[in-house]
Amino acid sequence: MSDIHSLSDFKRNSSAFLDRMRGTGHPVVLTINGKAELVVQDAASYQKLLNRVDELETLEGIKLGLADVEAGRVTPLREFEKEFREQRGLPGRSR
Repeated sequence: MSDIHSLSDFKRNSSAFLDRMRGTGHPVVLTINGKAELVVQDAASYQKLLNRVDELETLEGIKLGLADVEAGRVTPLREFEKEFREQRGLPGRSR
């Protein structure tokens, strides 16, 4: 609960809030008229969060790909390449 404050309080004491956020890495929830409206976070912690989201999305993509392989939803590379080239009017590869 110590990370929930009014926007007015944040405006009056922004330096102290910034110092605390940098030190703890925790975001601050700001309220307007008693209702949570904004979340403020230091840039380093925000970037760390974005990196983690990217990692999780990558892992989810890998899981989906593995599920496709297990279910047999795959196309051999040569077949894919042939269809790809035909669809785009590209010449075939010389081997």
